[in-house]
Amino acid sequence: MNAPGTDGRAPIRARARRRLALVAAVALPLLLGGCQVPNFFGYRGNSTQAQDTFKLYAGTFIAAIVVGVIVAVLMIWSMVAYRRRRGSDEMPRQFQYHIPLEITYTVIPIIIVLVLFAFTVITENKVDAVTANPEVRVKVIAFQWGWTFAYTNEHLVLTGETTGDPDPIGLNGQPCAPVQDCYGPGLVLPVNQTTRITLVSNDVIHGFYVPVFNFSRYAQPGVVNTFDLTPTKSGIFRAQCTQLCGLYHSLMFFHVVALPMDQYQAWVSAEQAKGGTFSAGSDTGLGSTPAIPAYPGTGTTTTTSLGASASIANPSSTSSTKAAA
Repeated sequence: MNAPGTDGRAPIRARARRRLALVAAVALPLLLGGCQVPNFFGYRGNSTQAQDTFKLYAGTFIAAIVVGVIVAVLMIWSMVAYRRRRGSDEMPRQFQYHIPLEITYTVIPIIIVLVLFAFTVITENKVDAVTANPEVRVKVIAFQWGWTFAYTNEHLVLTGETTGDPDPIGLNGQPCAPVQDCYGPGLVLPVNQTTRITLVSNDVIHGFYVPVFNFSRYAQPGVVNTFDLTPTKSGIFRAQCTQLCGLYHSLMFFHVVALPMDQYQAWVSAEQAKGGTFSAGSDTGLGSTPAIPAYPGTGTTTTTSLGASASIANPSSTSSTKAAA
C-alpha cells in the first residue's frame, strides 16, 4: 500500500526529471556551440573595445535567458504537477523550513551576481585601457552645438556645427554616403590602428556617443576624458551628442569615417594641402577654436577658455578652423 499522499509514481517522476536534466546538460552546450550568438538587438561592435562590450552584453543576456527559462519551467511544472485534480480534494505534500533548499536558492543568485560583477570589471578595464603609443591622437572639443577634431600628429583640425559637414569624405575617395549617416563633421580614423581620443567641452556637458562602437563618454567642462578607439572595419558610422545641451542639442551630430590606412593617409595629405593646419605649442595643440555665440545666428564673438576667439554664424553652417601662427 502506498503511503498517504502518494500514488506510487514519485520514483518514476524523479527518474524522468533526472533524465531530462541530463539531456539538457548535454544538448545545451552543443546547441550554443553550433551557432553564432545572436546580437540581442544590439551592436556587435566595430572596434576592439566595442567587441569586448558586446561579449559582456551577450553573456549577461544569455544568463538572463537561462535563469528565466529555469524559473519558468519550475513554475509551470509546479502548477501542472500540483494542480487540483477533478474529483479529488487531496492536498499535495507540504514543505516548510527546508534548510538545504533555502540555502540553495539564496547562494545561487549571489554566485550569479558575483560572476556578472567580475566580468563587468574585467570588461570595463579592457575598454578603459589605453596603449602607451597610439598611432593617432585626436583632441575632440564639444561645444554648443558642434565638434572640433584636432589631429595632433598630423597638425590638422576640422570643425563642424550641427548637421553640416565641412569635409564630406567617404570610402574609396567618394563623398560620404548614405546621407543619414553623414550628418555633422566626420571624425576620420584608420582601421586596425589605435586612436587616442582626448575629450573636452568648451561650455556645458555633452555626450560623445557612437552606437556601433558601443561607447559613450561625457564631455565635461574642466574635465579631460581620455580613451582609445581601434576600429576593425571600414565604414561610415553615425554618432551624436546624448546630453541635453541647449537649443540645438537635437542637431548636434557627428559621424565616424573608418578608412584603411592608405586611404586615411591620402585624406590627411589632401586636408593638409587645403591649409587645414595649426601650430603646436599651446596646451591643446590648437591655434584657435570655435567661440561660443551669445545666440545662434547672431554672429557674435566670445573668447573661449583656450585663449582664442572666433565668430560663429548660423548653427547650420560649417567651418574649417585654421591656426594662428
